[in-house]
Amino acid sequence: MNIYRLAKMNTIIKNKATSLAIIFQLITIFALISVACGETINKNIKMENKNKLISKDNDSNNTENTSAFDTITLGGGCFWCVEAVYEMLEGVTKVESGYSGGTVKNPSYREVCTGSTGHAEAVEITYDNTKTSLDEILKVFFTVHDPTSLNKQGDDAGPQYRSVIFYRNDQQRNIAKSIIDDLNNEHVYAKPIVTQLAQFTSFYKAEDYHQDYYNQNKQAPYCRLVIQPKLEKFEKLFKDRLKK
Repeated sequence: MNIYRLAKMNTIIKNKATSLAIIFQLITIFALISVACGETINKNIKMENKNKLISKDNDSNNTENTSAFDTITLGGGCFWCVEAVYEMLEGVTKVESGYSGGTVKNPSYREVCTGSTGHAEAVEITYDNTKTSLDEILKVFFTVHDPTSLNKQGDDAGPQYRSVIFYRNDQQRNIAKSIIDDLNNEHVYAKPIVTQLAQFTSFYKAEDYHQDYYNQNKQAPYCRLVIQPKLEKFEKLFKDRLKK
C-alpha cells in the first residue's frame, strides 16, 4: 500500500470517526430531549388527572349538598293549617303558603277563593332528607287532614281546598301512591282516600299576610278553633319529631 492510499484511508477513517461521534452526540441529545419531554408530559398528565379528581370531588360534594334537600308541594285544605303543622316538624327547613295546580298565572287569594282558577291552596315544603323523609312528611299529611273528603275540609269547601299531592318526579309519585294504597288496604279510614296525585307544574307564593299565619295570629278564632286542634293532634302523635 503506497503512502497516498494510506493517507487517504486515514482521512476516511477520521471522517467516519468524526461522523460517528457527531451521530452519537445527536443521539445523546435526542435521548435527553425525549426524557425531558416525557417528564414534562407525565407531569402534565398527572396535573390534569389531579385536577380531574379535584373537580370530581367538588362535583360530588356539591351533589351531596344539593341532594340533601328536597321539596314537595301539598294541598290539604286551608294552607294556614298545613303550614303551621310542618313548621314544627324536625328536618323541615322552609314552608311557604301558596297556590298550585291551576291555569292562571300569579293568582290572587281572592281569585283562588272563587274556585275558578283551578288552584289548590297548597304549601311548598323544603326539607333535609338526612333528618326527615318524604315518607314521614306524607304520614303527617294523612294524619292532620281528612283525605277522604272531596273538595272540602270542615267548613272550608270548594276545589281550592282539595286534598292533593303535587309530585315532582316518579319517586315522589310512587311513594305517595304506595302510602295511599296501604291506607286503603288496611281500611284506616271508613271511606276511600280521594287525595289526588298531580304532576307539579308551578307554585305561586301567596300574599305576605298568609305566611306564618298561625304564629302571627294565634288568638284569632280560626286559629284557636281550627288550627290549634290539628297542632295538638300532631304534637301527640309525633312528639318525638318536634323541632327543639
